[in-house]
Amino acid sequence: MLKLCGSHISNYHNKIRLALLEKGVPFEEDPACSPSQKEEFLARSPVGKIPFLELDGGRRLAESDVIFEYLEEAYPQKTLLPKDPFERAKVRELVKFIELHVELVARRLYGEVFFKREPSSQEAKEAVGKDLAKGIRALRQLARFDPYIAGKQLTVADCAAFVHLPLVSLATRHGLGRDAFDDWPQLKAYLGMLGERPAFRKVNDDRKAASAKARA
Repeated sequence: MLKLCGSHISNYHNKIRLALLEKGVPFEEDPACSPSQKEEFLARSPVGKIPFLELDGGRRLAESDVIFEYLEEAYPQKTLLPKDPFERAKVRELVKFIELHVELVARRLYGEVFFKREPSSQEAKEAVGKDLAKGIRALRQLARFDPYIAGKQLTVADCAAFVHLPLVSLATRHGLGRDAFDDWPQLKAYLGMLGERPAFRKVNDDRKAASAKARA
């Protein structure tokens, strides 16, 4: 059986967990994995990151996009990508814009907001705000909300949006003094709609429980 290794706090881990649950693929979890540069951990994850997926016969896959593509090909019974090649590419485009141009930009604030590290300089925060505005502008251009972010079908782009965008919201609210999505009520309603799905609710509840345990 597949084993997903990572942490319920990790947004990239939760993206894959959502995909597995929505696709109905049986899997086990090792939710206590934390990034590490120890030799024994690097033997399982080449750069010491999470998530990674362990298959039978000692086979492993790292990087969330690679893991997802494997799941789509190995378990096609319920797909999280459209059949049309162009629409499939548009879903992948959405995931990339969410992760590279929105979440990765906001991640510069995570140390201060989530890990109590030294606050970023005002100059650095202004740079985050400027870069994030570009990413969000592009995302607004791509998002459909019909009712899902890529159109009528639930896709991996919804898994990505659900785990990444609330973190961006929280990081900017505390790091920049303003929620980057305050003037996008359609996005808030969409995330609320996703949160009513059983798989999304379970992943979110487990994330909250793991976060509370980490703070205790």
